[in-house]
Amino acid sequence: MVGLLAAAGIMAATLLVGLRGVAAVRTTSDFLVASRRTSPLVNSSAVAGEYLSAGSFVGAAGLMVKDGVGSLWYLVGFAAGYVTMLVLVAAPMRRSGALTVPDFAEARLGSAGLRRLSAVVVLVISTLYLVPQFRAAGLVLSVVSPVPYWVGIVLAAGAVSITLALGGMRAATYVQAFQFVLKMVLFAIPAIWLVVAVGAAVRTQALHPVEFDRFPRETTLVFRDRVTVETAAPVRVDGELLAPGTHSFHGGQRVIFPAGTPTPRVGALEPPGGTAWQRPLFDIGHHGYPLFSTLAVLFATALGTMGLPHMIMRFHTSPDGRAARRTAALTIPLIGLFYLFPAIYGALGGVLVPQLYLSGDTDTVVVALPSQVDSGWQGTLFTGLLTAGCFAAIMTSSLGLLLAGASAISHDLGAGGLGRLRLSVLGSAAAVLLLSLPAARLDAGILVTWAFTVAASTFSPLLVLSIWWSRLTAFGALAGILVGLLVSSTAIGVTVGVPNLSGWAAVLANQPAPLSVPAAFLTMTVVSLRGRPTPWALSAMLRLHVDENDRSSRTSGRSRTVRRRR
Repeated sequence: MVGLLAAAGIMAATLLVGLRGVAAVRTTSDFLVASRRTSPLVNSSAVAGEYLSAGSFVGAAGLMVKDGVGSLWYLVGFAAGYVTMLVLVAAPMRRSGALTVPDFAEARLGSAGLRRLSAVVVLVISTLYLVPQFRAAGLVLSVVSPVPYWVGIVLAAGAVSITLALGGMRAATYVQAFQFVLKMVLFAIPAIWLVVAVGAAVRTQALHPVEFDRFPRETTLVFRDRVTVETAAPVRVDGELLAPGTHSFHGGQRVIFPAGTPTPRVGALEPPGGTAWQRPLFDIGHHGYPLFSTLAVLFATALGTMGLPHMIMRFHTSPDGRAARRTAALTIPLIGLFYLFPAIYGALGGVLVPQLYLSGDTDTVVVALPSQVDSGWQGTLFTGLLTAGCFAAIMTSSLGLLLAGASAISHDLGAGGLGRLRLSVLGSAAAVLLLSLPAARLDAGILVTWAFTVAASTFSPLLVLSIWWSRLTAFGALAGILVGLLVSSTAIGVTVGVPNLSGWAAVLANQPAPLSVPAAFLTMTVVSLRGRPTPWALSAMLRLHVDENDRSSRTSGRSRTVRRRR
Protein backbone atom coordinates (compact mmCIF):
# COMPACT_ATOMS: atom_id res chain seq x y z
CA MET A 1 0.00 0.00 0.00
CA VAL A 2 2.88 2.38 0.78
CA GLY A 3 4.35 1.77 -2.66
CA LEU A 4 1.02 2.49 -4.33
CA LEU A 5 0.64 5.73 -2.36
CA ALA A 6 4.21 6.77 -3.26
CA ALA A 7 3.54 6.20 -6.96
CA ALA A 8 0.24 8.09 -6.72
CA GLY A 9 2.01 11.00 -5.00
CA ILE A 10 4.60 11.28 -7.77
CA MET A 11 1.94 11.19 -10.49
CA ALA A 12 -0.10 13.86 -8.67
CA ALA A 13 3.02 16.03 -8.33
CA THR A 14 3.73 15.55 -12.04
CA LEU A 15 0.27 16.82 -12.94
CA LEU A 16 0.38 19.76 -10.52
CA VAL A 17 3.83 20.97 -11.56
CA GLY A 18 3.03 20.43 -15.23
CA LEU A 19 -0.08 22.62 -14.99
CA ARG A 20 2.25 25.63 -14.65
CA GLY A 21 3.02 25.34 -18.34
CA VAL A 22 -0.56 25.15 -19.63
CA ALA A 23 -1.28 28.88 -19.82
CA ALA A 24 1.91 29.60 -21.79
CA VAL A 25 1.12 27.19 -24.65
CA ARG A 26 -0.37 29.18 -27.53
CA THR A 27 1.66 28.13 -30.57
CA THR A 28 3.42 25.06 -31.97
CA SER A 29 6.76 26.57 -30.91
CA ASP A 30 5.44 26.96 -27.35
CA PHE A 31 4.33 23.33 -27.34
CA LEU A 32 7.49 21.80 -28.86
CA VAL A 33 10.37 23.98 -27.61
CA ALA A 34 8.91 26.07 -24.74
CA SER A 35 9.32 29.32 -26.73
CA ARG A 36 13.15 28.87 -26.63
CA ARG A 37 13.48 30.74 -23.31
CA THR A 38 14.77 28.10 -20.88
CA SER A 39 17.87 29.13 -18.90
CA PRO A 40 20.95 26.83 -18.90
CA LEU A 41 20.58 25.97 -15.19
CA VAL A 42 16.92 24.98 -15.44
CA ASN A 43 17.49 23.31 -18.79
CA SER A 44 20.44 21.23 -17.57
CA SER A 45 18.37 19.99 -14.64
CA ALA A 46 15.54 19.15 -17.03
CA VAL A 47 17.93 17.41 -19.46
CA ALA A 48 19.45 15.36 -16.64
CA GLY A 49 15.99 14.52 -15.34
CA GLU A 50 14.87 13.46 -18.80
CA TYR A 51 18.00 11.44 -19.57
CA LEU A 52 18.14 9.56 -16.25
CA SER A 53 15.34 7.18 -17.08
CA ALA A 54 13.89 4.30 -15.12
CA GLY A 55 15.09 2.00 -17.87
CA SER A 56 18.71 3.10 -17.50
CA PHE A 57 18.73 3.37 -13.68
CA VAL A 58 16.65 0.31 -12.74
CA GLY A 59 17.95 -1.59 -15.75
CA ALA A 60 21.61 -0.86 -14.93
CA ALA A 61 21.29 -2.11 -11.34
CA GLY A 62 19.41 -5.17 -12.58
CA LEU A 63 22.00 -5.91 -15.27
CA MET A 64 24.74 -5.75 -12.64
CA VAL A 65 23.00 -8.43 -10.57
CA LYS A 66 22.39 -10.60 -13.63
CA ASP A 67 25.51 -10.04 -15.73
CA GLY A 68 28.12 -8.74 -13.32
CA VAL A 69 30.27 -5.72 -12.62
CA GLY A 70 31.03 -5.23 -16.32
CA SER A 71 27.46 -3.97 -16.81
CA LEU A 72 28.56 -0.66 -15.33
CA TRP A 73 30.16 0.15 -18.68
CA TYR A 74 26.64 1.01 -19.81
CA LEU A 75 26.66 3.91 -17.35
CA VAL A 76 30.06 5.05 -18.60
CA GLY A 77 28.71 5.09 -22.15
CA PHE A 78 25.54 6.93 -21.16
CA ALA A 79 27.58 9.67 -19.44
CA ALA A 80 30.28 9.81 -22.15
CA GLY A 81 27.60 10.33 -24.77
CA TYR A 82 26.98 13.79 -23.42
CA VAL A 83 30.60 14.73 -24.02
CA THR A 84 30.25 13.89 -27.72
CA MET A 85 26.96 15.77 -27.82
CA LEU A 86 28.54 18.82 -26.19
CA VAL A 87 31.45 18.86 -28.64
CA LEU A 88 29.70 18.01 -31.89
CA VAL A 89 25.98 18.76 -31.80
CA ALA A 90 24.52 20.92 -29.02
CA ALA A 91 25.24 24.51 -30.16
CA PRO A 92 24.93 23.97 -33.95
CA MET A 93 21.56 22.26 -33.55
CA ARG A 94 20.20 25.19 -31.54
CA ARG A 95 21.53 27.68 -34.11
CA SER A 96 19.71 25.78 -36.87
CA GLY A 97 16.38 27.20 -35.68
CA ALA A 98 14.62 23.86 -36.34
CA LEU A 99 11.98 22.47 -33.99
CA THR A 100 12.70 18.75 -34.47
CA VAL A 101 15.37 16.49 -36.02
CA PRO A 102 13.25 15.84 -39.16
CA ASP A 103 12.66 19.61 -39.38
CA PHE A 104 16.43 20.15 -39.31
CA ALA A 105 17.05 17.42 -41.91
CA GLU A 106 14.67 19.00 -44.43
CA ALA A 107 15.93 22.53 -43.80
CA ARG A 108 19.59 21.53 -44.14
CA LEU A 109 19.22 19.24 -47.18
CA GLY A 110 15.97 20.34 -48.81
CA SER A 111 14.26 16.93 -48.96
CA ALA A 112 10.69 16.25 -47.86
CA GLY A 113 11.37 12.52 -48.25
CA LEU A 114 14.28 12.75 -45.83
CA ARG A 115 12.02 14.53 -43.36
CA ARG A 116 9.46 11.72 -43.54
CA LEU A 117 12.07 9.00 -43.16
CA SER A 118 13.59 10.83 -40.19
CA ALA A 119 10.14 11.03 -38.60
CA VAL A 120 9.77 7.26 -38.94
CA VAL A 121 13.16 6.79 -37.24
CA VAL A 122 12.03 9.09 -34.42
CA LEU A 123 9.01 6.85 -33.89
CA VAL A 124 11.18 3.71 -33.82
CA ILE A 125 13.62 5.17 -31.27
CA SER A 126 10.89 6.68 -29.09
CA THR A 127 8.95 3.41 -29.00
CA LEU A 128 12.02 1.32 -28.12
CA TYR A 129 12.83 3.75 -25.30
CA LEU A 130 9.29 4.34 -24.05
CA VAL A 131 8.35 0.67 -23.69
CA PRO A 132 10.95 0.01 -20.93
CA GLN A 133 9.75 3.12 -19.06
CA PHE A 134 6.13 1.94 -18.93
CA ARG A 135 7.31 -1.64 -18.33
CA ALA A 136 9.31 -0.46 -15.31
CA ALA A 137 6.17 1.20 -13.93
CA GLY A 138 4.28 -2.07 -14.16
CA LEU A 139 7.08 -4.16 -12.63
CA VAL A 140 7.87 -1.81 -9.75
CA LEU A 141 4.25 -1.35 -8.74
CA SER A 142 3.52 -5.09 -8.95
CA VAL A 143 6.48 -5.81 -6.61
CA VAL A 144 5.67 -3.22 -3.92
CA SER A 145 1.87 -3.63 -3.98
CA PRO A 146 -0.69 -6.34 -4.76
CA VAL A 147 -1.82 -4.72 -8.03
CA PRO A 148 -1.20 -6.56 -11.34
CA TYR A 149 1.50 -5.56 -13.84
CA TRP A 150 -0.83 -3.69 -16.21
CA VAL A 151 -2.06 -1.22 -13.57
CA GLY A 152 1.32 0.52 -13.26
CA ILE A 153 1.55 0.86 -17.04
CA VAL A 154 -1.90 2.42 -17.32
CA LEU A 155 -1.27 4.86 -14.46
CA ALA A 156 2.09 5.97 -15.87
CA ALA A 157 0.75 6.36 -19.41
CA GLY A 158 -2.24 8.34 -18.16
CA ALA A 159 -0.27 10.78 -16.02
CA VAL A 160 2.38 11.40 -18.68
CA SER A 161 -0.02 11.86 -21.59
CA ILE A 162 -2.35 14.22 -19.72
CA THR A 163 0.52 16.41 -18.47
CA LEU A 164 2.09 16.61 -21.90
CA ALA A 165 -1.15 17.12 -23.83
CA LEU A 166 -2.02 20.09 -21.64
CA GLY A 167 1.35 21.83 -21.25
CA GLY A 168 3.74 20.54 -23.94
CA MET A 169 7.48 21.15 -23.58
CA ARG A 170 7.07 23.90 -21.00
CA ALA A 171 5.18 21.56 -18.67
CA ALA A 172 7.75 18.83 -19.37
CA THR A 173 10.59 21.24 -18.50
CA TYR A 174 9.10 22.21 -15.15
CA VAL A 175 8.37 18.59 -14.25
CA GLN A 176 11.78 17.28 -15.36
CA ALA A 177 13.78 19.97 -13.53
CA PHE A 178 11.75 19.49 -10.34
CA GLN A 179 11.91 15.71 -10.48
CA PHE A 180 15.65 15.60 -11.14
CA VAL A 181 16.21 17.13 -7.71
CA LEU A 182 13.54 14.85 -6.28
CA LYS A 183 15.15 11.76 -7.83
CA MET A 184 18.54 12.65 -6.40
CA VAL A 185 17.02 12.81 -2.93
CA LEU A 186 14.83 9.71 -3.33
CA PHE A 187 17.68 7.53 -4.62
CA ALA A 188 20.55 8.98 -2.55
CA ILE A 189 18.98 8.81 0.93
CA PRO A 190 17.92 5.12 0.68
CA ALA A 191 21.36 4.27 -0.78
CA ILE A 192 23.11 5.86 2.21
CA TRP A 193 20.71 4.14 4.61
CA LEU A 194 21.30 0.76 2.96
CA VAL A 195 25.08 1.10 3.08
CA VAL A 196 24.93 1.96 6.80
CA ALA A 197 22.18 -0.50 7.77
CA VAL A 198 23.55 -3.66 6.11
CA GLY A 199 26.55 -3.77 8.42
CA ALA A 200 30.25 -4.26 7.92
CA ALA A 201 30.00 -7.91 6.85
CA VAL A 202 27.66 -7.22 3.93
CA ARG A 203 29.66 -4.16 2.87
CA THR A 204 32.80 -6.29 2.79
CA GLN A 205 31.04 -8.98 0.77
CA ALA A 206 29.73 -6.38 -1.67
CA LEU A 207 33.29 -5.20 -2.28
CA HIS A 208 34.73 -8.74 -2.28
CA PRO A 209 31.90 -10.92 -3.65
CA VAL A 210 31.54 -14.62 -2.94
CA GLU A 211 29.85 -16.83 -5.52
CA PHE A 212 26.14 -17.46 -4.89
CA ASP A 213 26.25 -21.26 -4.98
CA ARG A 214 23.82 -22.05 -2.12
CA PHE A 215 20.70 -20.45 -0.70
CA PRO A 216 21.78 -19.02 2.68
CA ARG A 217 18.22 -19.21 4.01
CA GLU A 218 14.83 -20.49 2.92
CA THR A 219 14.00 -18.50 -0.19
CA THR A 220 10.74 -18.10 -2.09
CA LEU A 221 10.95 -17.31 -5.79
CA VAL A 222 8.13 -16.41 -8.19
CA PHE A 223 9.22 -16.96 -11.80
CA ARG A 224 7.97 -14.20 -14.09
CA ASP A 225 8.40 -16.26 -17.24
CA ARG A 226 9.32 -19.81 -18.21
CA VAL A 227 12.88 -20.55 -17.05
CA THR A 228 14.99 -23.64 -17.71
CA VAL A 229 17.63 -24.42 -15.08
CA GLU A 230 20.33 -27.02 -14.75
CA THR A 231 21.22 -28.73 -11.48
CA ALA A 232 24.54 -30.46 -10.85
CA ALA A 233 23.34 -32.06 -7.61
CA PRO A 234 19.97 -33.19 -6.21
CA VAL A 235 17.82 -30.16 -5.29
CA ARG A 236 14.81 -30.31 -2.96
CA VAL A 237 12.06 -27.96 -4.11
CA ASP A 238 8.64 -27.75 -2.43
CA GLY A 239 9.23 -31.12 -0.79
CA GLU A 240 10.16 -32.79 -4.09
CA LEU A 241 13.69 -33.96 -4.83
CA LEU A 242 14.85 -32.91 -8.30
CA ALA A 243 17.51 -35.18 -9.80
CA PRO A 244 20.62 -33.67 -11.42
CA GLY A 245 19.82 -32.45 -14.92
CA THR A 246 17.58 -29.93 -16.70
CA HIS A 247 14.30 -28.72 -15.23
CA SER A 248 11.80 -26.01 -16.18
CA PHE A 249 9.66 -23.65 -14.13
CA HIS A 250 6.70 -21.93 -15.77
CA GLY A 251 5.74 -18.28 -15.54
CA GLY A 252 3.92 -17.44 -12.33
CA GLN A 253 5.17 -20.58 -10.55
CA ARG A 254 6.03 -20.06 -6.88
CA VAL A 255 8.95 -22.17 -5.64
CA ILE A 256 10.48 -22.49 -2.16
CA PHE A 257 14.16 -23.42 -1.91
CA PRO A 258 15.26 -24.65 1.57
CA ALA A 259 18.33 -23.14 3.26
CA GLY A 260 21.56 -24.71 2.07
CA THR A 261 20.13 -25.89 -1.27
CA PRO A 262 22.68 -25.67 -4.13
CA THR A 263 21.64 -22.98 -6.60
CA PRO A 264 20.67 -24.12 -10.09
CA ARG A 265 22.31 -22.64 -13.19
CA VAL A 266 20.42 -20.60 -15.80
CA GLY A 267 21.98 -21.14 -19.21
CA ALA A 268 25.33 -19.40 -19.55
CA LEU A 269 24.62 -16.89 -16.77
CA GLU A 270 27.33 -16.67 -14.14
CA PRO A 271 25.89 -16.68 -10.59
CA PRO A 272 26.35 -13.37 -8.74
CA GLY A 273 29.75 -13.19 -7.09
CA GLY A 274 31.39 -15.72 -9.43
CA THR A 275 34.75 -15.19 -11.12
CA ALA A 276 33.29 -14.11 -14.47
CA TRP A 277 30.67 -12.00 -12.67
CA GLN A 278 33.46 -9.97 -11.04
CA ARG A 279 35.31 -9.35 -14.31
CA PRO A 280 35.44 -5.60 -15.13
CA LEU A 281 34.29 -6.17 -18.72
CA PHE A 282 30.83 -6.84 -20.09
CA ASP A 283 30.39 -10.10 -21.99
CA ILE A 284 27.23 -9.79 -24.12
CA GLY A 285 25.30 -13.06 -23.89
CA HIS A 286 28.29 -14.69 -22.17
CA HIS A 287 29.72 -15.80 -25.50
CA GLY A 288 33.35 -15.31 -24.52
CA TYR A 289 34.18 -11.93 -26.13
CA PRO A 290 34.23 -9.49 -23.19
CA LEU A 291 36.55 -6.84 -24.64
CA PHE A 292 34.74 -6.64 -27.96
CA SER A 293 31.37 -6.65 -26.17
CA THR A 294 32.43 -3.78 -23.91
CA LEU A 295 33.65 -1.70 -26.84
CA ALA A 296 30.42 -2.42 -28.71
CA VAL A 297 28.34 -1.21 -25.75
CA LEU A 298 30.42 1.96 -25.43
CA PHE A 299 30.15 2.57 -29.16
CA ALA A 300 26.36 2.31 -29.10
CA THR A 301 25.71 4.30 -25.94
CA ALA A 302 28.22 7.12 -26.52
CA LEU A 303 27.17 7.73 -30.14
CA GLY A 304 23.52 6.87 -29.54
CA THR A 305 23.14 9.68 -27.01
CA MET A 306 24.01 12.17 -29.74
CA GLY A 307 21.15 10.86 -31.90
CA LEU A 308 18.34 10.60 -29.35
CA PRO A 309 15.56 12.83 -30.77
CA HIS A 310 14.06 13.80 -27.41
CA MET A 311 17.46 15.00 -26.17
CA ILE A 312 18.11 16.98 -29.37
CA MET A 313 14.72 18.69 -28.97
CA ARG A 314 15.70 19.75 -25.47
CA PHE A 315 18.55 21.93 -26.80
CA HIS A 316 16.10 23.80 -29.02
CA THR A 317 14.53 25.23 -25.85
CA SER A 318 17.72 27.24 -25.15
CA PRO A 319 17.76 30.94 -26.09
CA ASP A 320 20.86 30.53 -28.31
CA GLY A 321 23.75 28.22 -29.21
CA ARG A 322 25.94 29.39 -26.35
CA ALA A 323 23.18 28.61 -23.85
CA ALA A 324 22.74 25.17 -25.45
CA ARG A 325 26.45 24.44 -24.99
CA ARG A 326 26.31 25.60 -21.36
CA THR A 327 23.31 23.36 -20.81
CA ALA A 328 25.22 20.33 -22.12
CA ALA A 329 28.28 21.19 -20.02
CA LEU A 330 26.24 21.53 -16.82
CA THR A 331 24.41 18.30 -17.55
CA ILE A 332 27.55 16.12 -17.61
CA PRO A 333 28.43 16.39 -13.87
CA LEU A 334 24.77 16.00 -12.89
CA ILE A 335 24.54 12.74 -14.83
CA GLY A 336 27.91 11.51 -13.54
CA LEU A 337 26.85 12.12 -9.92
CA PHE A 338 23.52 10.37 -10.36
CA TYR A 339 25.08 7.27 -11.94
CA LEU A 340 27.02 6.50 -8.77
CA PHE A 341 23.85 5.06 -7.24
CA PRO A 342 23.01 2.19 -9.63
CA ALA A 343 26.44 0.74 -8.79
CA ILE A 344 25.59 0.83 -5.07
CA TYR A 345 22.22 -0.86 -5.56
CA GLY A 346 23.67 -3.42 -7.95
CA ALA A 347 26.55 -4.33 -5.63
CA LEU A 348 24.25 -4.74 -2.62
CA GLY A 349 21.73 -6.63 -4.76
CA GLY A 350 24.39 -9.18 -5.68
CA VAL A 351 24.75 -9.94 -1.96
CA LEU A 352 21.23 -9.52 -0.55
CA VAL A 353 18.96 -10.67 -3.41
CA PRO A 354 21.18 -12.71 -5.76
CA GLN A 355 18.32 -15.17 -6.32
CA LEU A 356 16.62 -12.64 -8.63
CA TYR A 357 18.91 -13.75 -11.43
CA LEU A 358 17.13 -17.12 -11.35
CA SER A 359 13.59 -15.76 -11.58
CA GLY A 360 14.34 -13.09 -14.20
CA ASP A 361 13.26 -10.27 -11.88
CA THR A 362 16.58 -8.45 -11.64
CA ASP A 363 14.98 -5.19 -12.78
CA THR A 364 13.18 -5.07 -9.43
CA VAL A 365 16.39 -5.17 -7.38
CA VAL A 366 16.23 -1.50 -6.37
CA VAL A 367 12.83 -1.74 -4.67
CA ALA A 368 13.52 -5.26 -3.33
CA LEU A 369 16.51 -4.28 -1.18
CA PRO A 370 15.02 -2.31 1.77
CA SER A 371 12.78 -5.18 2.93
CA GLN A 372 15.82 -7.49 2.94
CA VAL A 373 17.57 -5.18 5.39
CA ASP A 374 14.64 -4.25 7.63
CA SER A 375 11.22 -5.90 7.67
CA GLY A 376 9.75 -3.16 9.87
CA TRP A 377 8.73 0.42 9.30
CA GLN A 378 12.12 1.54 8.04
CA GLY A 379 12.14 -1.02 5.26
CA THR A 380 8.60 -0.02 4.31
CA LEU A 381 9.49 3.69 4.34
CA PHE A 382 12.54 3.32 2.11
CA THR A 383 10.70 0.97 -0.23
CA GLY A 384 8.14 3.75 -0.63
CA LEU A 385 10.85 6.34 -1.28
CA LEU A 386 12.51 4.17 -3.93
CA THR A 387 9.15 3.45 -5.55
CA ALA A 388 8.54 7.20 -5.73
CA GLY A 389 12.03 7.67 -7.21
CA CYS A 390 11.41 5.02 -9.86
CA PHE A 391 8.13 6.63 -10.85
CA ALA A 392 9.78 10.04 -10.96
CA ALA A 393 12.36 8.59 -13.37
CA ILE A 394 9.56 7.07 -15.45
CA MET A 395 7.64 10.35 -15.63
CA THR A 396 10.58 12.56 -16.58
CA SER A 397 11.91 10.37 -19.39
CA SER A 398 8.51 9.46 -20.75
CA LEU A 399 7.51 13.11 -21.17
CA GLY A 400 10.34 13.86 -23.59
CA LEU A 401 10.04 10.59 -25.47
CA LEU A 402 6.30 10.92 -25.90
CA LEU A 403 6.68 14.51 -27.10
CA ALA A 404 9.29 13.44 -29.68
CA GLY A 405 7.02 10.69 -30.99
CA ALA A 406 3.93 12.92 -31.10
CA SER A 407 5.84 15.68 -32.90
CA ALA A 408 7.00 13.15 -35.53
CA ILE A 409 3.40 12.12 -36.18
CA SER A 410 1.76 15.53 -36.17
CA HIS A 411 4.45 18.10 -36.98
CA ASP A 412 6.71 16.10 -39.33
CA LEU A 413 4.35 13.60 -40.97
CA GLY A 414 1.09 15.53 -40.63
CA ALA A 415 -0.27 19.03 -40.97
CA GLY A 416 0.67 20.12 -37.45
CA GLY A 417 -1.22 22.50 -35.18
CA LEU A 418 -1.79 22.45 -31.43
CA GLY A 419 -4.94 20.34 -31.61
CA ARG A 420 -3.26 17.64 -33.70
CA LEU A 421 -0.21 17.66 -31.44
CA ARG A 422 -2.35 17.05 -28.36
CA LEU A 423 -4.27 14.25 -30.06
CA SER A 424 -0.99 12.71 -31.22
CA VAL A 425 0.28 12.70 -27.63
CA LEU A 426 -2.78 10.79 -26.41
CA GLY A 427 -2.73 8.37 -29.35
CA SER A 428 1.00 7.68 -29.02
CA ALA A 429 0.65 6.97 -25.31
CA ALA A 430 -2.15 4.48 -25.97
CA ALA A 431 -0.11 2.68 -28.64
CA VAL A 432 3.00 2.37 -26.45
CA LEU A 433 0.82 1.22 -23.55
CA LEU A 434 -0.41 -1.72 -25.65
CA LEU A 435 3.16 -2.58 -26.69
CA SER A 436 4.34 -2.49 -23.06
CA LEU A 437 1.83 -5.05 -21.79
CA PRO A 438 3.62 -8.13 -23.26
CA ALA A 439 7.14 -6.74 -22.54
CA ALA A 440 7.46 -7.89 -18.93
CA ARG A 441 9.99 -10.62 -19.74
CA LEU A 442 12.41 -8.30 -21.60
CA ASP A 443 15.31 -6.59 -19.82
CA ALA A 444 14.87 -2.82 -19.49
CA GLY A 445 18.58 -2.29 -20.07
CA ILE A 446 18.50 -4.29 -23.30
CA LEU A 447 15.50 -2.37 -24.66
CA VAL A 448 17.16 0.96 -23.86
CA THR A 449 20.38 -0.20 -25.54
CA TRP A 450 18.42 -1.10 -28.69
CA ALA A 451 17.06 2.46 -28.78
CA PHE A 452 20.59 3.84 -28.45
CA THR A 453 21.80 1.49 -31.20
CA VAL A 454 19.18 2.67 -33.69
CA ALA A 455 19.93 6.31 -32.80
CA ALA A 456 23.68 5.75 -33.23
CA SER A 457 23.10 4.05 -36.61
CA THR A 458 20.81 6.71 -38.09
CA PHE A 459 20.72 10.18 -36.54
CA SER A 460 24.30 10.18 -35.26
CA PRO A 461 25.84 10.06 -38.76
CA LEU A 462 23.13 12.36 -40.14
CA LEU A 463 23.77 15.07 -37.55
CA VAL A 464 27.56 14.83 -37.56
CA LEU A 465 27.85 15.00 -41.34
CA SER A 466 25.10 17.63 -41.72
CA ILE A 467 26.84 19.88 -39.22
CA TRP A 468 30.49 19.27 -40.10
CA TRP A 469 30.58 18.32 -43.82
CA SER A 470 29.18 20.61 -46.51
CA ARG A 471 29.26 17.88 -49.21
CA LEU A 472 26.47 15.81 -47.67
CA THR A 473 23.52 15.37 -50.05
CA ALA A 474 19.90 14.51 -49.40
CA PHE A 475 20.20 11.24 -51.30
CA GLY A 476 23.34 10.32 -49.37
CA ALA A 477 21.58 11.02 -46.06
CA LEU A 478 18.55 8.96 -47.14
CA ALA A 479 20.72 6.01 -48.17
CA GLY A 480 22.80 6.13 -44.99
CA ILE A 481 19.78 6.29 -42.67
CA LEU A 482 18.15 3.38 -44.49
CA VAL A 483 21.31 1.27 -44.23
CA GLY A 484 21.78 2.06 -40.53
CA LEU A 485 18.12 1.41 -39.74
CA LEU A 486 18.05 -1.81 -41.76
CA VAL A 487 21.23 -3.27 -40.26
CA SER A 488 20.39 -2.38 -36.64
CA SER A 489 16.73 -3.44 -36.93
CA THR A 490 17.64 -6.72 -38.63
CA ALA A 491 20.08 -7.50 -35.84
CA ILE A 492 17.41 -6.81 -33.22
CA GLY A 493 15.02 -9.10 -35.09
CA VAL A 494 17.64 -11.84 -35.23
CA THR A 495 18.23 -11.51 -31.48
CA VAL A 496 14.52 -12.03 -30.78
CA GLY A 497 13.87 -14.69 -33.43
CA VAL A 498 17.10 -16.71 -33.32
CA PRO A 499 18.09 -17.00 -29.64
CA ASN A 500 20.61 -19.83 -30.14
CA LEU A 501 23.35 -17.86 -31.92
CA SER A 502 26.87 -18.13 -30.54
CA GLY A 503 30.27 -16.49 -30.93
CA TRP A 504 30.89 -13.23 -32.80
CA ALA A 505 27.58 -13.51 -34.64
CA ALA A 506 25.70 -13.52 -31.36
CA VAL A 507 27.59 -10.50 -30.04
CA LEU A 508 26.95 -8.48 -33.21
CA ALA A 509 23.29 -9.52 -33.27
CA ASN A 510 22.85 -8.31 -29.69
CA GLN A 511 24.88 -5.15 -30.26
CA PRO A 512 25.29 -4.32 -33.96
CA ALA A 513 26.57 -0.75 -33.53
CA PRO A 514 30.18 -1.64 -34.53
CA LEU A 515 28.73 -2.82 -37.85
CA SER A 516 25.72 -0.55 -38.42
CA VAL A 517 27.28 2.82 -37.50
CA PRO A 518 30.32 2.59 -39.83
CA ALA A 519 28.02 1.24 -42.56
CA ALA A 520 25.75 4.29 -42.22
CA PHE A 521 28.64 6.77 -42.18
CA LEU A 522 30.31 5.10 -45.16
CA THR A 523 27.08 4.96 -47.17
CA MET A 524 26.30 8.63 -46.56
CA THR A 525 29.83 9.64 -47.54
CA VAL A 526 30.17 7.52 -50.70
CA VAL A 527 26.70 8.31 -52.05
CA SER A 528 27.10 12.04 -51.32
CA LEU A 529 30.44 12.18 -53.14
CA ARG A 530 28.68 10.97 -56.28
CA GLY A 531 26.12 13.78 -56.12
CA ARG A 532 25.92 17.54 -55.64
CA PRO A 533 25.25 19.30 -52.33
CA THR A 534 22.43 21.82 -51.99
CA PRO A 535 23.14 25.36 -53.27
CA TRP A 536 22.74 26.76 -49.77
CA ALA A 537 25.09 24.21 -48.11
CA LEU A 538 27.92 26.64 -47.34
CA SER A 539 25.63 29.37 -45.97
CA ALA A 540 23.84 26.76 -43.87
CA MET A 541 27.15 25.52 -42.46
CA LEU A 542 28.15 29.10 -41.66
CA ARG A 543 24.91 29.67 -39.78
CA LEU A 544 25.40 26.49 -37.74
CA HIS A 545 28.89 27.47 -36.58
CA VAL A 546 28.82 31.25 -36.17
CA ASP A 547 27.70 32.61 -32.81
CA GLU A 548 24.34 34.37 -32.84
CA ASN A 549 25.89 37.45 -31.24
CA ASP A 550 27.95 38.04 -34.38
CA ARG A 551 26.09 40.66 -36.42
CA SER A 552 27.04 38.98 -39.67
CA SER A 553 25.13 35.84 -38.70
CA ARG A 554 21.87 37.69 -38.13
CA THR A 555 19.13 37.84 -40.74
CA SER A 556 16.62 40.50 -39.80
CA GLY A 557 12.99 39.61 -40.45
CA ARG A 558 13.77 36.25 -42.09
CA SER A 559 13.37 32.62 -41.17
CA ARG A 560 15.85 31.39 -38.58
CA THR A 561 16.20 27.89 -40.01
CA VAL A 562 19.43 26.75 -41.64
CA ARG A 563 17.95 26.70 -45.11
CA ARG A 564 17.92 29.99 -46.99
CA ARG A 565 14.32 30.72 -47.96
CA ARG A 566 13.54 31.98 -51.43
